[in-house]
Amino acid sequence: MKIKTTLIAAATMLLCAGSIHAQQPGAARVSDDAVRIGLLLDMTSLYADITGTGSVTAAQMAISDFGGKVLGKPIELVFTDHQNKADIAANKAREWFDRDKIDAILDVAASGPALAVAPIAKEKNKIAVFSGPGSVRLTNDACTPVTVHYTYDTYALANSTARAIVANGGDSWFFLTADYTFGSTLEKDATDVVTANGGKVLGSVRHPLNASDFSSFLLRAQSSGAKVVGLANAGGDTINAVKGAHEFQLTAGGKQKLAGLLVYINDVHTLGLNTAQGMLLTTGFYWDRNEETRKWARRFFEKQKKMPNMSQAGLYSSVMHYLKAVQAAGTDETGAVMAKMKQTPINDFFATNGRIREDGRMVHDMYLMEVKKQSESKYPWDYYKEVSVVPADRAFQPLSASTCPLVKK
Repeated sequence: MKIKTTLIAAATMLLCAGSIHAQQPGAARVSDDAVRIGLLLDMTSLYADITGTGSVTAAQMAISDFGGKVLGKPIELVFTDHQNKADIAANKAREWFDRDKIDAILDVAASGPALAVAPIAKEKNKIAVFSGPGSVRLTNDACTPVTVHYTYDTYALANSTARAIVANGGDSWFFLTADYTFGSTLEKDATDVVTANGGKVLGSVRHPLNASDFSSFLLRAQSSGAKVVGLANAGGDTINAVKGAHEFQLTAGGKQKLAGLLVYINDVHTLGLNTAQGMLLTTGFYWDRNEETRKWARRFFEKQKKMPNMSQAGLYSSVMHYLKAVQAAGTDETGAVMAKMKQTPINDFFATNGRIREDGRMVHDMYLMEVKKQSESKYPWDYYKEVSVVPADRAFQPLSASTCPLVKK
């Protein structure tokens, strides 16, 4: 396995592109004598802890487990920091496809960068698989024939978490929403679920990305009288919002409840169980669900000294699925590989009978979890107790509701 690291601040890395050798009919064909995968990650901004070096490790593990080669050719991995900026992600994607002969871009943490990369992948006829971003737009109006949304999306998060909270009496909501694509989409999806199930939304407030002071936003939430304060944000913003709510005693005495609409295990680890306990959340993966998840997670832990989150587990799964599709297709040509990816069920520690639909959505079971109390936790990273399994056909937006132009009505 050949690993190449590229950072934005560093000198640009050149990949040696070999020519496509003449092949006999039916022989395996790999362009430029290598299969090249690029990871676009947030490594220095508010999502660095939930993607960053952990995502690089997950991809390296997948390539190593695959054997380091596919169709007899080396698998090369590059990664870069897009700093959570859509323009940097778009420029790097174009450079990788045009100059560095990257065959597929994976992860692409955050919705804004992913929405910028998707049309470039379509234009260049190259595969992009998203495990980090959440916006359901990626399989609606922004869907393409060459993109896959793999791990989770805002519809699945809202549909699972908000539905459960409303069913348990949390029927009035106020949203703290990150002021960019992901936050607004998550708020909309959660609002739709709340109102469809007989609840009501009393208001919302937008906060800037990577906010450090949530005081004014939390005061507005507190004064709304809503039973539930929905956190339509992620990463460092979620952590700071929960810490602020704890300091303001929003949840003291059961006055209000927090609904973390995208909460990673990294966030819970940072907050501590005394602060995060009792929070309901939805995830596509939990390291301690069964022996298979524990076995993989412990290998990851040996390298990262922390347990993997759902995006990192989903990235490993997506890299393996992509490489298996290349192997099965006998080529790294985009159309043939994507056809194999959509034809082949996904069965691994991450997903059981997962499949990629025509809109690019990889559908699989999701899990509604409750954060444990400190007294319930028996060992390090023992943070969740499973409330319910949300079956794939209920977790994700049905095709009948999709606005993806690839979906036949």
